[in-house]
Amino acid sequence: MATPEQTPESAENKPAETAPTVTPVDDLISSKHTLTIGRRTLKYTATTGRVVLRQEVVTDGKFDGYQPKAEVFLTAYTLDDADPGSRPVTFAFNGGPGSSSIWLHLGLLGPRRVVSGDAGELEAPPYGLVDNAETLLKDSDLVFIDPVSTGYSRAVEGEKPGEYHGFTADLESVGEVIRLWTSRNGRWMSPKFLAGESYGTTRAAGLAAHLQDRYGMYLNGIMLISAALEFSTLEFGPGNDLPYTLFLPSYAAAAHYHGLIPDRTLDEVLADAERFAAGRYPNALAQGNRIPDDFRAEVLSRLAGLTGLSEDYLDRVNLRVEHTRFFAELLRSRRQVVGRLDARFTGWDSDSGGETSVDDPSFRAIIGPYTAALNHYLHAELGYRNDLPYEFLSSTAAKDWSFKEFENNHVNVADKLAEAMRANPHLKVHVASGHYDCATPYFATEYTIGRLRIPAELRDNIELCYYPAGHMMYVHEPSRRQQSKDLTAFLKGASNR
Repeated sequence: MATPEQTPESAENKPAETAPTVTPVDDLISSKHTLTIGRRTLKYTATTGRVVLRQEVVTDGKFDGYQPKAEVFLTAYTLDDADPGSRPVTFAFNGGPGSSSIWLHLGLLGPRRVVSGDAGELEAPPYGLVDNAETLLKDSDLVFIDPVSTGYSRAVEGEKPGEYHGFTADLESVGEVIRLWTSRNGRWMSPKFLAGESYGTTRAAGLAAHLQDRYGMYLNGIMLISAALEFSTLEFGPGNDLPYTLFLPSYAAAAHYHGLIPDRTLDEVLADAERFAAGRYPNALAQGNRIPDDFRAEVLSRLAGLTGLSEDYLDRVNLRVEHTRFFAELLRSRRQVVGRLDARFTGWDSDSGGETSVDDPSFRAIIGPYTAALNHYLHAELGYRNDLPYEFLSSTAAKDWSFKEFENNHVNVADKLAEAMRANPHLKVHVASGHYDCATPYFATEYTIGRLRIPAELRDNIELCYYPAGHMMYVHEPSRRQQSKDLTAFLKGASNR
């Protein structure tokens, strides 16, 4: 029998072993690729992985090193043997907030793209991944950035992810990634562009001013795809009638697409809806309960003719159609709902009698193809290994996102965009909108752009482009091809080379 001195320590009494602290380091890997476009062969390098963001540590007023704060995942494409002084570089990201850059990466800009199908013609799994002959890499190097908590980006151990889930913190972290990449790759003298989609346009407008103010980095151009610059134009709520009027042309486009306005062309319907949304309709809403009966009857008739909804329904909602109600009501007789991101898409809710739509069939249609393609591409083709799940859309970041800078006010970055343009009169802005986008409707974008506080001399620095598709207009093949041409032309015109 063992004496007490010889008895091994039990597991519960044994001191816990502390796991060694691992200092985060960049884990970027590079690979060589070729892409043949017609008679031209592009030889390029793909670099993917995480870069560590660090914060200066000051102790007793003296510099005491750098503390790792977060690891941010990016994928960069650089053309081999190109002159960095004349070769543009575009930093791209999506929105959410809480979205990775998967959509612009594999849908529109990158050298490889997913084959997902389109409304009414969706591809079945396991989907496809093909060369993108229209890639912007033909004319610009590309850097796709996944903000903290999206993709493989994470706060380091001991740090709080929520510190990055907010308007200013997001600008600072993404801006730091842009500064680091630009410095480490010797690209300060390159023409520089930002490309953002949805909340990514909110970020891009803020970054244009932030990069100028913080680092003295002036951009050549900004590409705003499905813009969200002034949230008062997008957020339905008591006392805010603006969205009801600005969404109307997109409602009309959806009604026309689904055969509810069969006697006119889309252009005719949109022109009629825009006139009404800019004139008689807001005038009627502004009158509230004081509106005369004959004027109300006129408005009901016009709204019914433009939205495909019944006058009885429009009367019951007091002339005001909130968008999730519209998605559920438009095709209720067919027991279908229409998409928010793209109203061309249809689907089914669990309750065909629900007041609002529960899910977005246009979003559900593209999740599968994009996530399958991205996970395959990073691991099998680019050789990046990481056992973390790739967070294509972080619900945690979206839920926790802070707009404390705008407390008691709607989020508005139009002033940031205008500030950047006034400070840098060479800054060009490309704005892309889809007619069937019922998340960031094109007429709301026009409203915001038309009210930018910039001098008349700078108005020509902004170009507006429209496509017969939705929020992610590139899922529609003709729109994808045209949009690629439009972006290429914009980049060439704004590069100053």
